[in-house]
Amino acid sequence: MQQRLVDRHPEVPADQLVAQMVPPPTFDEVSFASYIPDPKEPSQAAAVKKAEEFANSVTKLRKAADKKSLFGKKKPVSGIGLYLDGGFGVGKTHLLASIFHSVPSPKTFGTFGEVTNLVGALGFNNAVERLSGNSILCIDEFELDDPGDTMLVSRLLTELTQRGVSIVATSNTLPGQLGEGRFAAQDFLREIKKLGSLFEPIRVDGPDYRHRDLPPAPEPTADDVLVEKAAATPGSTLDDFDQLLEHLSTLHPSRFGALIHDVSAVYIRGVHPVPNQAVALRVVVLADRLYDAGIPVTVSGAKLDEIFTQEMLDGGYRKKYLRAISRLLALSRFEAPATAS
Repeated sequence: MQQRLVDRHPEVPADQLVAQMVPPPTFDEVSFASYIPDPKEPSQAAAVKKAEEFANSVTKLRKAADKKSLFGKKKPVSGIGLYLDGGFGVGKTHLLASIFHSVPSPKTFGTFGEVTNLVGALGFNNAVERLSGNSILCIDEFELDDPGDTMLVSRLLTELTQRGVSIVATSNTLPGQLGEGRFAAQDFLREIKKLGSLFEPIRVDGPDYRHRDLPPAPEPTADDVLVEKAAATPGSTLDDFDQLLEHLSTLHPSRFGALIHDVSAVYIRGVHPVPNQAVALRVVVLADRLYDAGIPVTVSGAKLDEIFTQEMLDGGYRKKYLRAISRLLALSRFEAPATAS
């Protein structure tokens, strides 16, 4: 019988949220050495060097703090910060994961949304206590479109850095800002006044590698072909788009990763532009989790780059929607697992 995502109702206990916050599988084996800078973009090679230096500094800082603790009262040591700023698909997450792999445990890696979900699930004080022993907190895709969440995380990072936790964050610059070469950033500095001086901003320029030498969004698959492919792909799921959107509205975004656990490929029938911002933002989270897990996506109906309306793309959540489109297009080009014989 064909599996459906809408039949899944995952539960993720709050005490497991920290433990599962590690780089996604697609970044399990990355390193500074495996990042191949574009020779046409000198900022990439410079960013690799700076990221590696930062990781070494974090390691030395942690060793120094641990050494002091052996000889009496531990002296307070402030964490350090790095901010990787650039466009879509230039390898910032690769560098972020490389930093994570290079520093001592305990350490935590998550998207901005996952960090806010963690604070919401555990409570602010509990989250601080659980993370305060870290050498580092890595935050991917720092968001600026929700001032409330931004200030919440600002407060969290202030508390953590005072306890010796180093912070490294990435964020996307909107296309119209790519030439500015500034910490994406006046917004970030304004929203995070206390942390602005902590972060050293590093630019990572270049074209979206996910689309280099690749064609535009593929044509949607016919419904009957989609059903056949899903039936022939072990471990895949097949859902109607509207039913899937309705199901996502019943789940907290922190469960989306568990929703697609052990799924080999996702097939979605009847894709069309989503009706409103609330629905669109849930699609963004699902796209992020699918991309993290490297799960191929095949659809019928509209093209994947038509899933968000132009009005949405012109609005305040533009950055999120463009990232989701970029990732969904990359997933649409992944090879599905070997079909059943």
